[in-house]
Amino acid sequence: MAHWAIVLIDPETITATDAVIRPYVRLTPVIEANASDFRLRPAPITFKLELTQHAGSFKTRGAFANLLLRDVPPAGVAAASGGNHGAAVAYAAMRRGVAATIFVPEVSSPAKQQRIRDYGARLVVTGERYDDALAACNRHVAESGAIAVHAFDQPETLLGQGTLARELERQAPAIDTLLVAVGGGGLIGGIAAWYRGRIRIVAVEPEGAPTLARALEAGGPVDAPAGSIAADSLAPRRVGTLMFPLAQQFVSRVALVTDDAIREAQRSLWDRLRIVAEPGAAAPMAALLSGAYVPADGERLAVLVSGGNTTAVSFA
Repeated sequence: MAHWAIVLIDPETITATDAVIRPYVRLTPVIEANASDFRLRPAPITFKLELTQHAGSFKTRGAFANLLLRDVPPAGVAAASGGNHGAAVAYAAMRRGVAATIFVPEVSSPAKQQRIRDYGARLVVTGERYDDALAACNRHVAESGAIAVHAFDQPETLLGQGTLARELERQAPAIDTLLVAVGGGGLIGGIAAWYRGRIRIVAVEPEGAPTLARALEAGGPVDAPAGSIAADSLAPRRVGTLMFPLAQQFVSRVALVTDDAIREAQRSLWDRLRIVAEPGAAAPMAALLSGAYVPADGERLAVLVSGGNTTAVSFA
């Protein structure tokens, strides 16, 4: 699996990646609820609680895939991140005993920054948005000899995130539809590569950061607005080039949600299930509550709650 130029991001390579990272990642739980709990038309909903993963999000899977499937030089690793990817790389580096330097923009939440520090990485806060942090990370890599661990546009990253879908299919084999938040697209790309059309995959993005929606309209990744309450996780300037063909083929549609809908979803997840979801992780539930996605009668839904790195403990 070392020569990525000829390796496909497909179920076989995802399964092989899962075997490599399994000792380092949690099998995160699912819970069953009903849409009527949220004052919606009664229907079963499966929640995949990836916020209980090490470092607080799904990003830990891709981080370990990078550190275990690639040769790490003495200079260690570097990553640019809105926060979650940086925390995951810092955690994986700590577990593997390698140096890590993490670049985050000013919009990164204090909770995510503190996690990165707690895991022993060097934290650099620079620029207003993810792309500013990425530019600084790239300069550091060129000067230091560290390897870059990209948040979403790297084969190992997609393969690691795809292990979440492999896990979910074993936990909830009967679902028809999975709602997934999208930033750069590494998560939904890995999920799409695993399911390959066997279920309906619905991408959910903030109206203020419609990266995948714009890319699908244009026929390829293009710059999009990058503003939202979820900007620290769902607002890179554009989606990745590796995930885009997978999205074109296997993502059924994109649902756009407002920041108000995301806030309401955060409150509802806390009030009804005592789940503390960060804004980006609440976006899929926002699509259901706001009507941006309306399931058909009898549709068996799953909602991915992908991260919980927030200092909020209630939404009064």
